[in-house]
Amino acid sequence: MRIGVLTAGGDAPGLNAAIRGLGQMAFRDGHQLVGVANGWAGLAGDYSGRDLSHEELAGIVGQGGTLLGTARYNLDDPKGGRDRVLTAIDQHLDALVAIGGDGTQRIANWLAERGAPVVGVPKTLDNDLHGTDYCIGFDTAVSIVAESLDRLYTTAASHHRVMIVETMGRATGWVAAMGGLAGGADLIVIPEFPLTMEQIVEHLVKRRSSNNAFSIVVVAEGINLETLGSEQRDEVSTEGIGGVRLATRGVGQFVAARIDAHGGFEVRTTVLGHLQRGGSPTAYDRIWATRVGAAAYDAVVAGKFGMIPVVQGSQVELAPLSVVANGQRKVPRELYELCSAFF
Repeated sequence: MRIGVLTAGGDAPGLNAAIRGLGQMAFRDGHQLVGVANGWAGLAGDYSGRDLSHEELAGIVGQGGTLLGTARYNLDDPKGGRDRVLTAIDQHLDALVAIGGDGTQRIANWLAERGAPVVGVPKTLDNDLHGTDYCIGFDTAVSIVAESLDRLYTTAASHHRVMIVETMGRATGWVAAMGGLAGGADLIVIPEFPLTMEQIVEHLVKRRSSNNAFSIVVVAEGINLETLGSEQRDEVSTEGIGGVRLATRGVGQFVAARIDAHGGFEVRTTVLGHLQRGGSPTAYDRIWATRVGAAAYDAVVAGKFGMIPVVQGSQVELAPLSVVANGQRKVPRELYELCSAFF
């Protein structure tokens, strides 16, 4: 059996561990693993699949990024095309494992509905895929945020500053909430539970009046700027699948400027950005990425297409791709209230 694998969307620590988990299982049973370069572009454009070897998978469990390369590719663009992907799978592969986030899994579900032998694997730093407790890369991103807050704590305390730390989080605040909780943030602002600028400043004033000379505020990049009083319009990306380019919104700088305008605070901003994607995955990401990768292989050989291995509690289960492709996993109120208890 020729089992194809691709990684689509943004890169994340743990992708290589998942590829290795899938590949080693396939090699064990005498199957071929075909690496498709640069996500869906490797199927919709010129076919770019190549056979992977044992040697290529050796030692990659701890490497960040993806050995296959990735891209944000718009299959609805006239130059691309979902039908071309269907044709490429039919011509070159017996099955395809698509590793990616919500956009990737929506495409995988569309393909499966048309009879393509596709299995998904959940990956997104935002950890917001519906139906799974775990997505590849999330634990590493949270660890990087927590470590960054540990480091910023000392300089904030030394200079009596308000430090604004901007994290990833397009429509949900999982990275900000969990990273902020682990790193001892003094305030966390996420899309699910918006705060006004007045509430943020009021919290900082209250801390200062309680003899807290510094504060660390974590903000998710996807928070609603209009709620904070902004009149700026989001810039839309012309790259890949489009959408708002969150990095151009300047959420951290905006919040810092508003606090500075209030007066009485010395404010600095740190945008963690792609640091959250980079470097080696944590042990947790390596283990669970390997487990979902291996589970994807099991689904392929069992002919359970249109499915995706998801983590529920301490177990890996199979769920329909439609469950993950439709809906979004939000930070629950009880978790945010726990975070708020330490503000």
